[in-house]
Formats: sequence, C-alpha cells, structure tokens
Amino acid sequence: MVNPDDSHSRPIRVLDLFAGAGGMSEGFHEGSRRYTTVRAVEMDAAAAATYAANHGDHIVFNGPIQEWLDAEDVPPVDVVIGGPPCQGFSTLGKQDEEDLRNSLWEQYAETVRRAQPKYFVVENVAAFAKSRQFADFMHETSSEGKLFNYSFDWRVLNAADYGAAQARKRTVIICWRDDQQRPEFPKPTHGPGRDNEYVTVEAAFSKHRIPAYVSAIALPKSRVEVINGRAVPGPYTPRELHVTRFYTEKSRQRIKSIPEKGNRFDIPEPLLPPCWIKHKSGSGDVMGRLHWDKPSVTIRTEFFKPEKGRYLHPTEHRAITHFEAATLQGFPEHYRFMGTKTEIARQIGNAVPIPLGAAIGRHLAQFL
Repeated sequence: MVNPDDSHSRPIRVLDLFAGAGGMSEGFHEGSRRYTTVRAVEMDAAAAATYAANHGDHIVFNGPIQEWLDAEDVPPVDVVIGGPPCQGFSTLGKQDEEDLRNSLWEQYAETVRRAQPKYFVVENVAAFAKSRQFADFMHETSSEGKLFNYSFDWRVLNAADYGAAQARKRTVIICWRDDQQRPEFPKPTHGPGRDNEYVTVEAAFSKHRIPAYVSAIALPKSRVEVINGRAVPGPYTPRELHVTRFYTEKSRQRIKSIPEKGNRFDIPEPLLPPCWIKHKSGSGDVMGRLHWDKPSVTIRTEFFKPEKGRYLHPTEHRAITHFEAATLQGFPEHYRFMGTKTEIARQIGNAVPIPLGAAIGRHLAQFL
C-alpha cells in the first residue's frame, strides 16, 4: 500500500458535492497531502464563498447540482465525497420522507455514474441508515442499478472516536468500484481502552487559548467580497468570530442561575417562562452547559441559541461563540469564513468534523 503522507506519490483527484464550507475537503487534505480537489459544487452562496476562500475560487461551482450536471462535463476523479442535504429525514423536527432535498442523492448517484471514481464516500445524519432513500441507494448498487459496478458498506461513526472534541454520530457510506480493493473503515483512535482519551471541551479551548470573556457582538465591518453579484461579508478567521449575542436582563438571570453541568431544570421558577413552569419533562440539554471534562454535544446550526440545546459555555454566562463552535468542529485557526453571523453558524453546524474527515481520508488514501 502507498504511504498516505507521501507527497511525492501521484495526487488523488477529488470531486466534492454538496461541499458546504469545505469541512470534508479540509479533513481529507489533513488526512493526506495527496488529495487535490478538482471541483466542488455548492448551492449556498456564502458557503461556496467560504469554500473558495480556503480551497480556490476556480474550484467551486456555486449553484444547484442539477444545473452543474447540465452545464459541465463531470471530471474524471479518483474519489467523490459529499453529503446530500438530510433535513427531510433528520431526527430533529418534523420528518418528511417526501422532502425534495431527500432526492438530491439521485444527482449524487448520477455524478458517480459519470465520473466512475475508484471510491466514493457519502456522509449523512445517523437516521439516514433507516430512511427509504438509503434503501433506494442500496438498490442503485445492485445489478439493476446505475451503480451496478460498485459495492458498498456503511457504519454509524462517532466523531469523538476519531479525535473530535464533539460527540457527533453520522452515517458514513464507503463505496468501491468492483476493480478496487474493499477498504473497510478506519479504526477508532480515541476513547476508553484506546490509544488516546477523548478530546474534551477544556482541551480544545485550551489548545487554541480561547479567552473566556467576550464582549463583541458584531463581526468586523468594512470587509466584503462580491460573489456572483452578491456582496458577501468576510473573510474572517475563526478568532475574529469570537463574538457573543445580545441577552435581555431576564435571559442573563436565567443563565447565571444555571450551575456547571446544569440545565433548564436548575432555573428558579420565578425566572422560568410560562411554557416551562409546568413542563418538567423533556430534554435536559435545553439551556444546558457544556461539560469541561467531556466532548461537546453535536454542534448544530443554531448553537448560539441556548434554548436549542446544551450550548451554554461551561462557566461563562453565555452561549458558545462561533469561534468556540468552529474549534469543536475541528476547523484550524487559519480557516477563513464568509457570510453573516447566521450564515457562518449554519456553515459551521453543517460541516463534517475535520478529525472525522481526516480519519476517513487518511484510511482511504492507503488504497489509492
């Protein structure tokens, strides 16, 4: 097998679909210097701008994958990576099997059919493995499907097991062309009984020397780039994203009443909103503080809202900042983000944790 860190070996050409801010590409590049992304497709303008700022603006097609398939020839590549949108079968909120976003996996499959890569990797929410779309995907790799010359295997992987400071479970599908070796999956490296302990919130924040105190609310001004005719704020480094939000006095009192490792059940009744006074059951993550001595919970797109989950700082009286969320996702400090605060939060929350992407990329490079 080839040493995945041998920079003198032949480059591994990658096509990144539904690329987002580039978390999976960044992870693969960290896993092996041999990976070179030749094209990325992303519909969201701000996310595409972030991808371009870090991986090259000549690489990114900003638009729907259907338009890209109509407009361009699919380049020959060794690996296709990406995670089609998953909102329709996410375990959060209303599940809708007919959500149009669920059918985008079909364009992913069509791209693979045209590119004929040696391997391709699909990443999605853990619930994907139980969806009808997953069964349809399995059918495409049968003798009757458009990917009849591919085989696949899948696992639900926890990013914390691969060095992320975050417990995030994702379905990962690895497919290989019939003339290639079956790659299996990377073995977990972190956790009880393994070579390394889990990376905790405290370890992640300390590594980047993140100040506990933060007062800024807005991103730096007078910084903008024009992308496809639209002015997109940025770029910003993760450290420049160490910004908080405005809290009312009542919200501050509620947060201050929550002890370390606590949650909404610790808030005194006089401070509770009416809807919570009688609601004594439900998730303990709401208005919860992250634990210093554990990986964080899954970082989602609204991590800046403590009412959405366990997103309060372990000791400070605020939700985690964008910088802290990006750190828990594994983004390096040199990474640059484009967009508004809300757009960047969505990019961070939707990204594949960098250490998980790196583990998959490092493992797969051995077979290329």
